[in-house]
Amino acid sequence: MIRMILKWGALAALVAMALYLILALYAQQEFVFAMLFLVLTASAVFVFVHKKLYAHRYIFPAVAGMGLFVIFPLMYTVGIGFTNYSASNLLSYEQVQDNLLERTYQSDSIRYDYRIYETDAGYVIYLEGEQQDLATAPLKLDGSQTRVEASSVSEKPAGEPLAMRDVIQLRSELRELDLTTEDGRELSLASLRSFAAIRDQFTMHENGSITDNQADVTYFPDHETGFYRSADGDRLSPGWTVNIGWDNYLKVVSDPSIRGPFFEIFVWTLSFAVATVVFTLALGLLLANLLQWDQIRGKGFYRTMLILPYAVPAFISILVFKGLFNQNFGEINLVLEGLFGMRPDWFSDPALARTMILIVNTWLGYPYMMLLCMGLLQAIPRDLYEASAMDGAGPVNNLFNVTLPLIIKPLMPLLIASFAFNFNNFVLIALLTGGAPDIIGASTPAGTTDLLVSYTYRIAFQDSGQNFGLAAAIATAIFLVVGALSLINLKLSKVKV
Repeated sequence: MIRMILKWGALAALVAMALYLILALYAQQEFVFAMLFLVLTASAVFVFVHKKLYAHRYIFPAVAGMGLFVIFPLMYTVGIGFTNYSASNLLSYEQVQDNLLERTYQSDSIRYDYRIYETDAGYVIYLEGEQQDLATAPLKLDGSQTRVEASSVSEKPAGEPLAMRDVIQLRSELRELDLTTEDGRELSLASLRSFAAIRDQFTMHENGSITDNQADVTYFPDHETGFYRSADGDRLSPGWTVNIGWDNYLKVVSDPSIRGPFFEIFVWTLSFAVATVVFTLALGLLLANLLQWDQIRGKGFYRTMLILPYAVPAFISILVFKGLFNQNFGEINLVLEGLFGMRPDWFSDPALARTMILIVNTWLGYPYMMLLCMGLLQAIPRDLYEASAMDGAGPVNNLFNVTLPLIIKPLMPLLIASFAFNFNNFVLIALLTGGAPDIIGASTPAGTTDLLVSYTYRIAFQDSGQNFGLAAAIATAIFLVVGALSLINLKLSKVKV
């Protein structure tokens, strides 16, 4: 009985906390996340309460984690790709209206520095102007009075004004105060030290339009672009997020300033991933074969030294190579200049920059391939090589007729995984070249060494417009391309999925 009470009590407490989180997200207008946690909570309760789903309780956390951290972010990214979500269209329609209606402006150039004097009858606000001084009658700064008349005076009130720390404590009451002058002007708190004629800059109308009181221009909501626009085409910032359909996806193939860089980067990304797999496999297999050679002494030492690049954190190796390839002070250029009298522009020439990236990535990736090949080579029967030798075959024939056919099938899934990893190798590009040199004529931040993933990152976070919608569309395209290529490779390698 006590066990059942504890069990249901714990479940009730967890559900209560989940509902509180859902309500908090809903109150913050995060409807998508509120719905996500509502679905997860409801499904968790259903699985853990229903007796027929007892076996599913153990796998539910993994399924929920998959939905929360993989499926939901993917669907959310796809959804953003159909919107104009960007730095200029970041808010909702209601938030944009609130932002505009909170704006004020000073209707004239006259400002009054003020002092507050405390008297027996209340506080007196004394305003010092260039042409005249004003003062209020004694009042209570407790929020009960919001509109007070300020009359012209010839001298300051008696006594000492309040210190600034005391004025700061009254600033919330001062913000609610409007001072009316003898000529009909209304003064509001403009700063911590002054009053001025402050007016609301925008006025909202019943039809949704909004008028700029300072410029006397009316703007109308344009729900196709997500901006308030005037009759002359001027727009107000910020804008709001709206659904624009397939525009972001079509822009990738229809806008020349985006289409050209996108396909150039796509071809380079594909070439980079394939070349990296080929080079690392070739070097790893070569070294693995050498380490299997019976005549080599000290194999343990060589094996340890060759695996060291795999043990060093990648970002450290990348930064070291960045210094080595430095055009003016790098050791590689110093050696090349001493031997051949040349100093290659590794970071400014597109072809050399891509060559440098392949060299560095081959260095970073060959230990992994070498370890895989060493394990697979151990599984090949030695008598196959003996029979091949009796037929007169040499090392090259053994490699292509014995070794590769026997190891390529078990190696293929790992090669596909390596391809997918290098297709999205963001760290290498970000630390080594940053995508440079840039592609001339591109309307988005695009570089000749950018991969699709780094290109997407630059559009989303480094472009002045921060076009998250376009970046989401490209990220969706990356997912589809990687998924399709992986399935094709799996089918070609006849691996069951």
